[in-house]
Amino acid sequence: MIDMGTLDTGIPLLGMTWLNLLSSLLILGIGIVAVKYAVRYFRKGLSRSRLPDLVVEFLSRFLSVLLYVAVLLVFVSSLGIEVGPVVLGLSAIIGLVLGFGMQDTLTNISSGVWIAALRPMDKGDFVTIGGYSGTVNAVGIMATELLTVDNQLITIPNKLVWNNSIINNTRMPTRRASVDVGISYKSDLDKAIRAAMDLMNAHPKVLQDPSPAVVVLGLGDSSVDLQLRAWTANADLWGVKWDLTGDIIKVFRDNGIEIPYPQRDVHMITE
Repeated sequence: MIDMGTLDTGIPLLGMTWLNLLSSLLILGIGIVAVKYAVRYFRKGLSRSRLPDLVVEFLSRFLSVLLYVAVLLVFVSSLGIEVGPVVLGLSAIIGLVLGFGMQDTLTNISSGVWIAALRPMDKGDFVTIGGYSGTVNAVGIMATELLTVDNQLITIPNKLVWNNSIINNTRMPTRRASVDVGISYKSDLDKAIRAAMDLMNAHPKVLQDPSPAVVVLGLGDSSVDLQLRAWTANADLWGVKWDLTGDIIKVFRDNGIEIPYPQRDVHMITE
């Protein structure tokens, strides 16, 4: 059993009893749990509105930071420390830091606000930012999180996101699947185009509006370079691209159309 007399004894150097310390720690623990539940209910409430997921995530994280700061101040106050001087001291420190380099922090915060407000991307969109590609996991107060296709988490400061070109790969409902293939100069070009068109028209996920097309990209060193262009729903893009890439080889073989290896003619001059 706990001796209450022991709890009333003072703690050296802290100027408080064990009972007061336990009470302060209890306040801190309750405050942390309360913040988690408050943020959870706040997020659920916003989710019922028409706000985008990205905005909901940003506001929830912002509220979480504010509430944790409030809990910390209450904890400090329960220890018998005057909160007023602490706040003034923190304000002085923050002001000093702002003068020596907090511009980046403020830029990240303001960039996060602009991203959440103008929505060049939403949570769940697959984007490319500054050479990094991934699914938008969250936009926090300071940074944006991307989740790569092989499950790596990339954290990019918001100012770099806002100052970079953002390629949103999933915003539009349809995308064009392009497949490059070369045929021999000896092969029948018209026959190859017809075979490629038949292949795309027969695919169940290739759209007819816009209609598929085959174009001649150029005349290479050892092949006539063609490109199959098929429009499809955004979610079906990679499946259609992989299907056409594999099937065009079979179709050309069945129609006697040669896909040549790179080759070069060498003329030997002898004396």
